[in-house]
Amino acid sequence: MEENQKIPMRSQVKKEDTWAIEDMYATVEDWEKDFAAAKKVAEEAAEYAGRLGESAQALYDWSVLTEKLDCMLSEIYGYASRVKDQDTADAAGQTLSARAMGLYVECSGLISFADPEILSIPEEKLEVFYAEKPELLKYRRSINEVRRCKDHILSPELEKILADAGEMAQVPGTVYSSLVNADLTFDPIKGSNEEELEVTGGSFIPLMQSPDRNVRKAAFESLYGGYGKVLNTAAGLLNAQVSQLKFFAKARKYPDALHASLDATNVPVEVYHNLIEAVHEDIGILHRYMRLRKKLMKTDELHMYDLYTSLVADADVKIPFEKAKEEVLDATAVLGKEYGEVLKHGFESRWIDVYENKGKRGGAYSAGQIVHPYVLLNYKGTLDSEFTLAHEMGHAMHSYLSTKNQEPVDREYVIFVAEVASTCNESLLMQHLLKKTQDKKTRAYLINYFLEQFRTTLYRQTMFAEFELKINELVQNGGSLTAEGLNKIYHDLNVFYYGDAVVVDDLIDREWARIPHFYYNYYVFQYSTGFSAAMALSERILSEGEPAVKDYLNFLSGGCSKDPISLLQGAGVDMRTAEPVHRALKLFDSLLDEMEALMEA
Repeated sequence: MEENQKIPMRSQVKKEDTWAIEDMYATVEDWEKDFAAAKKVAEEAAEYAGRLGESAQALYDWSVLTEKLDCMLSEIYGYASRVKDQDTADAAGQTLSARAMGLYVECSGLISFADPEILSIPEEKLEVFYAEKPELLKYRRSINEVRRCKDHILSPELEKILADAGEMAQVPGTVYSSLVNADLTFDPIKGSNEEELEVTGGSFIPLMQSPDRNVRKAAFESLYGGYGKVLNTAAGLLNAQVSQLKFFAKARKYPDALHASLDATNVPVEVYHNLIEAVHEDIGILHRYMRLRKKLMKTDELHMYDLYTSLVADADVKIPFEKAKEEVLDATAVLGKEYGEVLKHGFESRWIDVYENKGKRGGAYSAGQIVHPYVLLNYKGTLDSEFTLAHEMGHAMHSYLSTKNQEPVDREYVIFVAEVASTCNESLLMQHLLKKTQDKKTRAYLINYFLEQFRTTLYRQTMFAEFELKINELVQNGGSLTAEGLNKIYHDLNVFYYGDAVVVDDLIDREWARIPHFYYNYYVFQYSTGFSAAMALSERILSEGEPAVKDYLNFLSGGCSKDPISLLQGAGVDMRTAEPVHRALKLFDSLLDEMEALMEA
């Protein structure tokens, strides 16, 4: 879809460019049947209250039921979310999503007795259960995960209250999504030829990549001017989000929301702090990049709306979706025949919702449903769009291989490792494209893009992580979040991260309001840690070949069968240290050397 084309309604999008949502449920009526059946399964599981420690058979039967329930809820909620996200203005999709969330909360409440009961079973008795019923060993890891968190699991009565509060806790994120995806609109701008261009969440970054500075500035002012109209509402929603995290952390006896969030996936909080510290230590490399960008753009002032445009004039090319798929397949061929066959099948079987339409959720994501993964794109034909395709299909392949190779109870990988496979795909694509060309201009264009990956994924996401930490600490200490206060925190971080070479425009202070990941509960740091791990893994795959590929595919197939730190260690990366972060930033520094040499040759 070209930048100046009108964005179509959902009904106008070609079927082949939409995801095959019918693979989950052929009709809404089929969804309704599963909806009713899931509640009955939850009610059946609830009948085991007070019985989980009685016998191995009781614990096993309950585990089978809840595993079945989890699979059903995954598809029920997944279907509703896909319907909602393909057109957020459609009331039917909003209703399905709200009902699915309500069902999830209700079912969670019905089985909330389980964790306290599992904790009360003596270790020696559990070992007897495993001996009496070897089939129960299938659930040993999930049982151990519950027992690992024993200090934070409450009485059955209190667990029921927290489970019932789960739906209410989703309100800030749900309202925020409706606000920015369905209700918020932005003033159109004039293009280079005086044509009218729409500014949307999906078109903003392509507009910011325009070689025309007037277009970039106008898009920047349109978008953040729009957010300015809802800034107090956005601040109130973010305050509610952080406050509910504080409530649940306190209720579960954690020091704060950071400890509560990372403990859920068995990641030490030191990993979070190590990331920020390592990036601070190497912040001078980003400042060097900003100085180089200012120099190559030959501008007296480098503004925030100048950061996305290519440093290589007239090298930008349109990449049709078919070509993007072909190049992603070629780049990931190093991962073996099976990987390539499944990836191609995903391309051909409508795993992907490709283009933007009116009301469609912005951005991109992959959802690992049991039937097969679903990928949402807003493809724009840019190099960034091609890399987004590689990124999201990395997620999809991770989900596919884990679902194929693990029992349902162990299929879902935790969020800490979620960004590794996606970013590894991006790195493999970049190395493939660089290998194909020795043309200085093309090579400089690609390296420019790679430099931007380091800026936006490693540095910028770490800045987001630091912002998230600061606002949570503020609320933890009794403060509240206001638009003015959030703007100040965000402004100061931009000044620190980007350095003296960049004019930190006042409008960028509002950027926090357009970041949906602040409603994901300490998610963004994993983009940075995942990026660092992926750089190391892709380097090993390309240099060592088959042994590294085997280790990597084992990682992709691991689901949550081990803790995330151990899974990554098996693939050859130790994220307990800051070494992968420093190693990635060293690569960033060397790319700056090559970029400077190419542009000055």
